[in-house]
Parts: sequence; C-alpha cells; structure tokens
Amino acid sequence: MNLSKSDRIAALRDIIKESDNIVFFGGAGVSTESNIPDFRSAGGLYSEKGKGRFSPEEMLSHTFFMRYTEDFFDYYKTKLVHRDAKPNNAHLALAKLEQMGKLKAIITQNVDGLHQKAGSNEVLELHGSVYRNYCMKCGKFFDLDYVMDMPGVPKCDDCGGTVKPDVVLYEEGLDTNIIDKSIRYISNAEVLIVAGTSLTVYPAAGLIRYFSGKHLVLINKTPTPYDSLAKLVINDSIGETLKACLD
Repeated sequence: MNLSKSDRIAALRDIIKESDNIVFFGGAGVSTESNIPDFRSAGGLYSEKGKGRFSPEEMLSHTFFMRYTEDFFDYYKTKLVHRDAKPNNAHLALAKLEQMGKLKAIITQNVDGLHQKAGSNEVLELHGSVYRNYCMKCGKFFDLDYVMDMPGVPKCDDCGGTVKPDVVLYEEGLDTNIIDKSIRYISNAEVLIVAGTSLTVYPAAGLIRYFSGKHLVLINKTPTPYDSLAKLVINDSIGETLKACLD
C-alpha cells in the first residue's frame, strides 16, 4: 500500500508512542540540515577535488596523515570541522525522546558532536569525534579549540608530540568496545530508526543486521538496500519528520 507523507508520519508517531525501547542509528544525512556537507551525495565532500594528485578519501587516510601531516590538517580543519554548526530538529527531537525515556541510545557515524550539543547523553560515536584529540606520544587529551587555534600541525604542550584528532580515518579500525555496545543496544531494541545513511558503508551498515525487534524504520532522502526489510520507509527530511512526530 502506497501511504501518503502524512500517513507515514502518523504511522511513525504511533510507533514512537507505543515503545519505550527505541534505538536510533544515524549517518551523515542527520547533520546536513545543520549545513554540514555529507560525503557521497552529488554536492558532498567526495565530489570535490582533493589537493593536487590526492583524492579526499586519500587525504582522510591514516597513511596520508602520517606522511603529509601538515597537508592533512589543512584539509581536515577546513572540511571536517564545523565549530559554528547548531543542532537541527532531528538532534533536538532525539534528545527529547531520550528525556522522555523512550530512546535508549543514539549510534552515529558523525563526528560533529551535535547530538551532545542538543542534550543527548547516550551517544555511541562509531567514527569518533572532532572534539576529542590526543597526543600520539604521551596520550594527553586536548579540546577542539586547541587543535584549531594552533597553526600547522598541533603539538602537545607537555611533550611536543603530534596531537591527532580522535576520529577514525581510512585504514583505521573502529573501536571494538563501541561496536560491541552498539550491537547490544540494537539486538535488544524494539524499534530501530535508521536515518541519513545509504547503508552501504561497512562495517557500520552491517550493524542493523543484528536487529530482530518489532519495527525497523528507515528515514532517508534516497532508497537504501534495506528498504524492503523495513516496516516503514520515509523519503523525506529527517528533522521535519521527527519534529512532526513529537508535535
């Protein structure tokens, strides 16, 4: 049956109303409404040219970071850090659902910290966060301003080691503790809302295979490989959709 937009929002509103065991899994599309570009869309980060002979993917790799550290930070500070970004309706709605006791966890592929800015507490960051940075030599942690305000390659003020953003670069593995915790939340959830992701990037996309609950809901502007498995698919704005469910 081909439901209208209002019918789909009404259906999601009912699902949310009836459950107090919801998990949210979000990708880059959750933050595009905060004017943070995604990676793979037509206007996304990967559609741009990198620096010289390097592609954006190469410039965000562990190899590039180690070999061309200054060039890495030039690119990283310009393209991946958005200090002025504000939480949008999606972030705010999810924080409200957590406060209501309905949402148990947010699992995110984003590194922008907007869920925490919106007031969410249980946020599992699969790819790390730009707000955490550490010295590769002594392990001392630094905030985002320390990295952004230091010209060139940020150095530790204690030992002089290079300060690396706590984000997962290409060629680096995900944190197994975060993965295990995410699997537990998804496995135990009654409702899994997946939004703003094409579900084509692994291993993160494979996490939804652990869901065996009642309602799988997909919110994304374009179709995903998992649409046929979902109880409800909404191809619309994530922020508008979630806000409408709480109005």
